[in-house]
Amino acid sequence: MEQMKLASAYRGVAFVLAAAAAAMLLASGPGYRFGLWQLGAAFGLLSMAAFAGLAGAALALAGLALPRLREGSARPLAAALAVGLAVAYAPWQFERNARTVPPIHDISTDTENPPQFVAVAPLRAGAPNPPQYDGPQVAELQRKGYPDIGPLKLNVPVQVAFNRALDAAQAMGWDIVGDDAAAGRIEATATTLWFGFKDDIVIRVTSDGAGTRVDVRSKSRVGESDVGANARRIRDYLANLRG
Repeated sequence: MEQMKLASAYRGVAFVLAAAAAAMLLASGPGYRFGLWQLGAAFGLLSMAAFAGLAGAALALAGLALPRLREGSARPLAAALAVGLAVAYAPWQFERNARTVPPIHDISTDTENPPQFVAVAPLRAGAPNPPQYDGPQVAELQRKGYPDIGPLKLNVPVQVAFNRALDAAQAMGWDIVGDDAAAGRIEATATTLWFGFKDDIVIRVTSDGAGTRVDVRSKSRVGESDVGANARRIRDYLANLRG
């Protein structure tokens, strides 16, 4: 009887650790998004979730390996192992992705003459990352990290291209901040799902010989590295526009 109580308590500790890790992971982003804590605390929760998940998984694995600890039922240990590993994987994958991309947050298809924010600029007031382009050093890092990012050429008149560009921006689910057909400029804001980060986009549509050139710039309001989010956004948008 005492042995069964000990095994049950052990399983309970492993499961509670894994469940607590999952709760911290699930709360980290939404808590920041809704103003419950600052970004540093949110990333701290991610780290704590990873350690708690690994601890729960390690206890569960040991319990599954020892018959006396899985006595009665092995299901809580199996659940703790699965949940703990899944929770630990998410921050690890985030960190891994961050190391594979350049530590920048301002991406443009034209690094020599990047599109400028106009309507969006007031929305960035007080943001850690200013609306101005980050300069030659960032341009060089982008060329090395994202050599595929470049302008899109369309064999249609400018006005047709502008309307298509605006439709494509709306289809992306972005909040359209302004569109100026005369200037060939569309500005929008994208909000990330988990943390609610605000990234701003400006699209420039200009005449290019018999066709049209479309340039896109996407910049995060906070953070040093965007973990590749702005480059992915530009790729997805241009792919949609290209059809």
